[in-house]
Amino acid sequence: MATPAQQPPQSSGGKRKGKAPYVQAKRARRCDGGGPRQLEPGLQGILITCNMNERKCVEEAYSLLNEYGDDMYGPEKFTDKEQQPSGSEGEDDDMEAALKKEVGDIKASTEMKLRRFQSVESGANNVVFIRTLGIEPEKLVHHILQDMYKTKKKKTRVILRMLPISGTCKAFLEDMKKYAETFLEPWFKAPNKGTFQIVYKSRNNSHMNREEVIKELAGIVGSLNSENKVDLTNPQYTVVVEIIKAVCCLSVVKDYMLFRKYNLQEVVKSGKDPSQLNPKQPVQGGNGKEAKLESGDKSNQHHPAEGTNNQQLVPENKELGQTKPRSETQVVNEGGAKPELESQVTERSESNENDLS
Repeated sequence: MATPAQQPPQSSGGKRKGKAPYVQAKRARRCDGGGPRQLEPGLQGILITCNMNERKCVEEAYSLLNEYGDDMYGPEKFTDKEQQPSGSEGEDDDMEAALKKEVGDIKASTEMKLRRFQSVESGANNVVFIRTLGIEPEKLVHHILQDMYKTKKKKTRVILRMLPISGTCKAFLEDMKKYAETFLEPWFKAPNKGTFQIVYKSRNNSHMNREEVIKELAGIVGSLNSENKVDLTNPQYTVVVEIIKAVCCLSVVKDYMLFRKYNLQEVVKSGKDPSQLNPKQPVQGGNGKEAKLESGDKSNQHHPAEGTNNQQLVPENKELGQTKPRSETQVVNEGGAKPELESQVTERSESNENDLS
């Protein structure tokens, strides 16, 4: 009677052993890159839109980023630690030294996998996110665009736009407000100041309201310094807000209009002065001025990676006989007078929309 009772545990044990290698292999593949495998809060990197070929986009991104990354920061160096001989004296602690050596090997191999640029899952079609380590994304991307703008040499075929992402947080209004209050300080907190615009884009997210987001961020910029002014024609800074699923990506970039809204395909074609890119929209910054929200990046409306939720903070000129806004949102800039910004959302549709809303 004892023998039948011992057989079931052996069979069930055999099943468990059969599943274990699969689970371990799956976990190993998931952590093979030595870091996060998908876009999440707490990352820095570069968000890249492409034209229907994400694999080719990743290849072009690695080539371009490594070329200019080596130029700015020098060749990439891995932090592999040289192995030191252990147990050479034949002492009793040979086993302990061997264990320490093995732990050191594991740490060294993990550090080698943490490369300067690493592609992670973005969570949206035709969008690639390259996580960066040990570099400043906004400076690197600006350097790339500046060089391409001067040389007019086309270096990519499928990459459309390349946006640096200096920080990520959860895509909920309270989380974004709390994060932005600290994130925006280096550019807009007194004594720092400058003209700015806000560009908003949402993918695969339905719970965020673009008007509320732009209103809150504009209020934060105003509260940091009442001398910060709105300017769409040629702003010093552009606050980029990219929302993908439950992650909000933020950055503050320069020369956004000069570099054709960071479009690598367009920056090599046009050398126009940024003031000529929006001839119907005069500079009308300053607190107490009126503004409206207008759909942004119309030059890219035929690209499948660009959606319908791209919005900018745009000054309005009533002398040109513009229509009355449909809705109004009040933005209070603390630290002095309390200006009011009227806002209007101009919806536009695109036939080549491939992103999920």
